[in-house]
Amino acid sequence: MAEFKLPDVGEGLTEAEIVTWKVKEGDTVAINQILVEIETAKSLVELPSPYAGVVQRLMVPEGETVPVGTPIIAIGDASAPEAPVPEAADPAAEPQLGTVEIDLSNPAASGSAEGESLVGRMKADRAATRRARRPAAALQTQAAFGPAGDSAPIELDEEDESDGPVVPATAAAPVESGNVRVLAKPPVRKLARDLGVDLASLVGSGPHGTVTREDVHAATGDRRPAGEAERLPQPAAQGRREWREPIKGVRKMMGQAMVESAFSAPHVTEWVTVDVTRTMEFVERLRTRREFREVRVSPLLVLARAVMLAMRRTPEINSWWDESAQEVVYKSYVNLGIAAATPRGLVVPNVKDAEQLSLLELAQALNAVVETARSGRTQPAEMSGGTFTITNVGVFGVDSGTPIINPGESAILAFGAIRKQPWVVSSGQGDEIVVRQVTTLALSFDHRHVDGEKGSRFLADVAGILEDPASALLF
Repeated sequence: MAEFKLPDVGEGLTEAEIVTWKVKEGDTVAINQILVEIETAKSLVELPSPYAGVVQRLMVPEGETVPVGTPIIAIGDASAPEAPVPEAADPAAEPQLGTVEIDLSNPAASGSAEGESLVGRMKADRAATRRARRPAAALQTQAAFGPAGDSAPIELDEEDESDGPVVPATAAAPVESGNVRVLAKPPVRKLARDLGVDLASLVGSGPHGTVTREDVHAATGDRRPAGEAERLPQPAAQGRREWREPIKGVRKMMGQAMVESAFSAPHVTEWVTVDVTRTMEFVERLRTRREFREVRVSPLLVLARAVMLAMRRTPEINSWWDESAQEVVYKSYVNLGIAAATPRGLVVPNVKDAEQLSLLELAQALNAVVETARSGRTQPAEMSGGTFTITNVGVFGVDSGTPIINPGESAILAFGAIRKQPWVVSSGQGDEIVVRQVTTLALSFDHRHVDGEKGSRFLADVAGILEDPASALLF
């Protein structure tokens, strides 16, 4: 039998959270079959099996964060599966698993396997089993793409008690007598812990004496009808006035990166308001063209192209201040980052060598970046090496903001909501006020080597292309 240890799936990551097991004890697995979905400090990653055999033991429960190198699953020979431990077996008699060193170089795979599985465990006084979380496709990401309203709101399905097995309550809860175990489903056990209710003190009203959510609420004097609490946010439904959530994974890394950037690079932010009516007309024409009918086209596509064209005149925007070497690193390539807000935190996947792509190829690449982020499957390699970032706050109906530069870059551009507003237009007949489509751009840049003249020139060039897309021919 071999133990599969948690590998380092990205650049020097030290730990990861076990999110969803894709197999259960007793399952037969093949090499490269997805075993588990983990969350690192950068993204969700699926780990493939380096072995073929029978799952003997899931060694880390869902929701637990463990260091790299920790054994997480034991896989045995398919011809000699380990016998299950009886329910009433003495914990001291549990078979001891041998440890086999394995090659940790097996890379993490990003597959499309989805679905639910029930996570089994050895039963001798170990933590109770949990039902697997909903498929990763349920992680709806509000990606930074397109005008306001283009992206779906963030949704994350919570575990419910509509199905799944009834399992013994965790050993952490007191029991009335030696071997008596309280029957309760995982969400009910969690609710009891949150409300401070001792499950062993309750008489279950469910089948076979199962403790239900209503039993727990009744123990606190809350007798709301079934289903009423579920319509509220989970903590509010449990009657709490305040609650805490651990800072970990992507959110923890995001916070550390933002603090590092804000207090190491002197930020300057400049704003410009632009009439983008002609850009919107250009986008509509693109949508009718045959070659663009299979891709999603938005004003972000024009902005992305404008950014890369403007960099030709102001290469400092696409450079980086190397503090340790005391050098400014200029880059002839553009890895264009698109900031996306997900339920697990901010991620910034980037389009590699974006400056080499045609307008159609750039549209396809942006589509792929956004769809991957929405599915929660952006991999560490897709977020590394960025040179410039666009954050589209307009999808939230926000006019603009003062974005913080991503570490390793020198500038970031916020794209505000596009709104119809009165605008003064000059013509041969003089000035007149007309309704135009207007947006606001905000550029934050590293003032150590990008001075006000260079930042202003770059922002003005981008605004000029959005105001008149035909002017891109001049670059």
